[in-house]
Amino acid sequence: MKIVVAGGFGVGKTTSVTSVSDIAPLTTEEYLTQASAATDSLDGVEAKDTTTVAFDFGRLRLHVPRALDLFLFGTPGQDRFVDLWYDLAVGAVGAVVLADTRRLASSFTAVSFFEQMRLPFIVAVNEFDGSHRYPARAIAEAFGLAPHIPVVHFDARRPSEVAGVLLTLVQHARTYPSQPPTTALLDA
Repeated sequence: MKIVVAGGFGVGKTTSVTSVSDIAPLTTEEYLTQASAATDSLDGVEAKDTTTVAFDFGRLRLHVPRALDLFLFGTPGQDRFVDLWYDLAVGAVGAVVLADTRRLASSFTAVSFFEQMRLPFIVAVNEFDGSHRYPARAIAEAFGLAPHIPVVHFDARRPSEVAGVLLTLVQHARTYPSQPPTTALLDA
């Protein structure tokens, strides 16, 4: 199953894919340069010195109870790369939109994108050290999410927590009304 991991700049997409992947992940991290200073705001992530410029790729095999291979495609976070998200979303069963409570607005574009694509998605709040914790209900309200869209909290550095987020997405995609082929895939 193909899954897209999206969200704003610096929310933990590369960390999530890298921490949970069973294979050596493919990353396209490059150093930030002065050329991007006008478009890549480092507010809240001042220590960040790299960014994804194409996509990240990883694979996770889960046994629930049968083997289920998840192919993870992490998007670049800047709005200027949204055109690439269309290509990454083709054939995906769903998406995980990562959010950071210190910069929630950085993930609004990703939520809107998947709503417009009508692709099942969940919101996963990456709980960075020192960030304020908000209940799922408050996060859902901030994003204006429909009541059926799950909001979960996790730490992108912990593989078991990332795997839990991915399982939540798979279960959500399974019951998503416009995705009957997904149900067939999961029941096979």
